[in-house]
Amino acid sequence: MKLIVAIIKPFKLDDVREALNAIGVLGLTVTDVKGFGRQKGQTEIYRGAEYQTNFIAKSKLEVAVPSALADRAVEAIRQAANTGKIGDGKIFVLDLEQAMRIRTGETGEGVL
Repeated sequence: MKLIVAIIKPFKLDDVREALNAIGVLGLTVTDVKGFGRQKGQTEIYRGAEYQTNFIAKSKLEVAVPSALADRAVEAIRQAANTGKIGDGKIFVLDLEQAMRIRTGETGEGVL
């Protein structure tokens, strides 16, 4: 099993969810986060005054998938989240050693 963590632009969230549903990924977790990479923040205007923000709002997705589906899920996220501009985000893939459904105690890929 794999855990896919993706940091994307918030307005691309629905597109990514639909792309994952299309390949059979039924669940995901979303967290609103702030951060920066190469963008180094952005300049905003508030009440006529310009100021620099160091952190940019992003959405963090966490998706657990069977290993056989991981490459397709990563590509679906990449295509759906891509705008072609700086700050599109990152995708990380980690090995997921174990998963358990709390209600039944079931373990393994069946809980995904």
